[in-house]
Amino acid sequence: MAKQLSPAGVMALKEALCSVYWYKSDLRGFLNLCLSNPALLNNFNWENYKRQIASDIIDFLASNPANHLGDLTKICYELCKLTDFSHLKQLDDGPAKVEKARSAVNQLKQLIEPHQEIKREQDEIKKRQEAAAQKLRENTAVRQKLEAIKAKYMALISSSDPQGRGFELERIMYEVFELFDLDPKASFKNLGEQLDGAFTLDGTEYLFEAKWHKELVNKASLAAFSDKVRTKLENTLGVFLSINGFSQDGVAAHQAGGASIILMDGGDLMAVLEERIDFVSLLLRKKRHAAQTGNIYFSYHQMVASA
Repeated sequence: MAKQLSPAGVMALKEALCSVYWYKSDLRGFLNLCLSNPALLNNFNWENYKRQIASDIIDFLASNPANHLGDLTKICYELCKLTDFSHLKQLDDGPAKVEKARSAVNQLKQLIEPHQEIKREQDEIKKRQEAAAQKLRENTAVRQKLEAIKAKYMALISSSDPQGRGFELERIMYEVFELFDLDPKASFKNLGEQLDGAFTLDGTEYLFEAKWHKELVNKASLAAFSDKVRTKLENTLGVFLSINGFSQDGVAAHQAGGASIILMDGGDLMAVLEERIDFVSLLLRKKRHAAQTGNIYFSYHQMVASA
């Protein structure tokens, strides 16, 4: 699920609870099993109408996502698993109540399952990131290599040769790709196109370009790189590294549907070199965020702030 339920999701959850659990005692028993702190149920008036009780409880949980998102997730998950509504058949007009309950649960599924899928994907990325971090901690050779790459990068900061600095940045990134087993290819020309490199991750080919200019990379530079990427096979994406960042109009122009490039800046690179995140996890987070939101410039600092 997302960080909070949508208004439509809240309404669907209330309806499902009221439709599936005809008696207040059954509703309370179900919630008692789902809540991390069942004592919360004592704060509500169980002499009230069932629909009002369910509404009050869900509104309370939804208004405190920082503390109760897990409870809401559990309630939704357990309701969406239900396939047997035979307990309603014994009631007056039982078949109609069964159909209403089934319909309410299906409606909840339609609203909740996309969020649950996103949550699963985010959890997978987080697990991969944690595993990669653990691997880094345990692998002295990798950490030593990262430290050596970082030293080369830091030495370039004071360089007075912009062109030479650009070439060295390409070499540094090649070493980063190689370190993380990304099958890198050095810079090459293809029918007059100059590319700073390429690598492969999870079956996707990535073209790479790096700039270390004083100015922000502008719309024209991004358009030129995007055109290079679009002329390649369908499973090709582009990664553009600009140490000093990108112009707002340039980013905005390439965030429309069908974007094929992902943007990195110097802060992202430093996060990798300082072992705050491994390069693969950084790239996957950026790719997932771009797919979900259209935002191709999702920096490491934004990742941390939104965690």
